Amino acid sequence: MTGSVALRGGSALLDGAWVATDIVIVDGVVVTEDGSRAVEVLDVTGLLVAPGLVDLQCNGAAGVDLRSDPEGIWEVSSALLRWGVTSWLPTIVTSTPDVIDRAQATLAAGPPSGWTGATPLGLHLEGPFLSPQAAGAHPIDLLRRPTVAAAARWTPDDGVSLVTIAPELDGALDVISALTARGVRVSVGHSQATAHEVDLAVQAGASSVTHLFNAMSPLHHREPGVAGAALANPHLTVGLIADGIHVDPRVVRIAERAVGDRLALVSDAVALLGTDGADATDGVRLPDGTLAGSVLPLVAAVRNLVSFSGCAPERALAA
Repeated sequence: MTGSVALRGGSALLDGAWVATDIVIVDGVVVTEDGSRAVEVLDVTGLLVAPGLVDLQCNGAAGVDLRSDPEGIWEVSSALLRWGVTSWLPTIVTSTPDVIDRAQATLAAGPPSGWTGATPLGLHLEGPFLSPQAAGAHPIDLLRRPTVAAAARWTPDDGVSLVTIAPELDGALDVISALTARGVRVSVGHSQATAHEVDLAVQAGASSVTHLFNAMSPLHHREPGVAGAALANPHLTVGLIADGIHVDPRVVRIAERAVGDRLALVSDAVALLGTDGADATDGVRLPDGTLAGSVLPLVAAVRNLVSFSGCAPERALAA
């Protein structure tokens, strides 16, 4: 590999530590801009060099379940680097209110000394304002009616970046409006909404859909439901778990062609990711067979999207 590439405002592993610096790659060697230090790098001839991946929905990894151990955010962050993830949204599924409080406190306290890992961009609260009829693996007894008061501390300053909500619930549109006014993004998910109700949610500020086809009203030719609204509405970013289990590879191909650059691959990974118990052959399931997340590394989702849909690798990376 010959030639050079300049990366402004990047970081490099120099003398065993990550250092914020402008970087120049010259003939396969990384050097700081003044050329004073260098580390040898891998030959990537014939491969793609890409920015770090961003995972908008990850519930845990390396044995850490964020619902029971929200203080483990920094441990999961460190683990995610091995799969090319450099930014992520720690996802807190439906749980007791104190778990959200603990997750917020963990982010506010910052990483431990000497920490390196994927940067948390804020919490993704997947619940508790979800439909009992589309709860999936979420405990129904912990679901709550959406109120602005219950979401009072869900702000970017308090560490919340994204909230998944079922827009058909009484009070949901008021909560969506309040959250988006604060700068929190809202995603439609775990919902039995009609396409019209999704349109109302978009008018209130919702801008994405959580794990397309899973735990939502399906596409029907006379009632498009949440799935149909996601495919058709140009204002919605569409999350998708491309493990071939949550969504059949043929349907992934349909979704990729329909959604285009609105597609956002997510892992929906749980604590089993990166452990000896991880088995990707049938997903992670509850005793009754309900899917309860994946052991899918996000980089594998990128490869799967190329394999399932035939899209260009660059397009899959953008997702």
